[in-house]
Amino acid sequence: MLFLGLGIVLLALKYFEIGPVALWEWWWVLSPFALAVAWWAWADWSGYTKKKAVDKENARKQARIDKSREALGIKTKRRR
Repeated sequence: MLFLGLGIVLLALKYFEIGPVALWEWWWVLSPFALAVAWWAWADWSGYTKKKAVDKENARKQARIDKSREALGIKTKRRR
């Protein structure tokens, strides 16, 4: 997401000819988009995206369990 945001900012600066970015070559301005594509391809290929989704789902599940136990008056387990 960082590369995408940087690419949009650089693209706007180049298009509106603001600051030193106006003098840069187009391939320098568009390179953050290529880096974003490379990052997303690697994240999907390596399983990073799936791991983050599973971690988020497990955290939501544990929070739901802790909330239910607290409502029942049962102490929650402490994680080591």
